[in-house]
Amino acid sequence: MLLGLLALGVGHSLLVEIRRQAHRQVRRWARTDTINAVLLGCWAELALIMSILEAGQPTPVRIVNAALAAAYGGSCVYFVHERRRIIRALPRVPRPAPPAEPETESEIISVRGAA
Repeated sequence: MLLGLLALGVGHSLLVEIRRQAHRQVRRWARTDTINAVLLGCWAELALIMSILEAGQPTPVRIVNAALAAAYGGSCVYFVHERRRIIRALPRVPRPAPPAEPETESEIISVRGAA
């Protein structure tokens, strides 16, 4: 019972941290986003491999490993979805227009004379 409550608390903490990372106010996909997604994917893969390859494990242990794999996989999908949604929702900052170049000869002369 106590171990289950501890696992629930740790899972909630992980979900809160994933949400905090996904809601960063950076307007593009950054290196840290890739690292977060890869780490969550690796943990999911490791838990899945452990549930499949460990011969002689009792069934409850395999079920827990499979549940961990599903939870980490779901966390990875959730992070990527939330991060992409937040990036799309951030307001775009317009880039300043480049200075206009003079087109006529009289404008070129007036620009040179002013300088």
